[in-house]
Amino acid sequence: MPALETLFESKWITLQRIGHWDFVRRPHSDSCVGILAITPEDEIVLVEQFRIPVQRRVIEIPAGIVGDEEEHRGEPLAGTAARELLEETGYRAGSIVPLIDTPTSAGLTSEIIHLFHAKDLVKEHDGGGVAGEDIIVHHVPLAGLREWLREKEAAGLAIDFKIFSCLWLAGF
Repeated sequence: MPALETLFESKWITLQRIGHWDFVRRPHSDSCVGILAITPEDEIVLVEQFRIPVQRRVIEIPAGIVGDEEEHRGEPLAGTAARELLEETGYRAGSIVPLIDTPTSAGLTSEIIHLFHAKDLVKEHDGGGVAGEDIIVHHVPLAGLREWLREKEAAGLAIDFKIFSCLWLAGF
């Protein structure tokens, strides 16, 4: 195998090359989590935030990078999922069930996403993320999800595919 070459590195991203292939990775983590959260009222809890790389607001499942902050390095994956869910949505999960571990974009990045299903949700606060995050929390009835997402897409928002992946994996 050809040697690993670092082409560029910043605080948040590293551009590397092996042979003829350039790819990115995060300096502190090759993992992230995503969480499917369904309330007792059969509503999916989604988040909306502006994403600089795509230059628009995106509707997503709650998610976060594993170990991107010093105080959370070494945290178990399910622990990261539970913490991110609480930070972003205000919900505490009674249990966190693994769904799948999969590359986010295998031709572009080394990142693996660990998808979870959060069950037995209890609302503790309004969510919205931590300082510096502009997260809007949405509660969407599962029965009307397709139409709601179509409306958001028609309004110019991007819809993250992980919503559909998690629902399918969890049997919805």
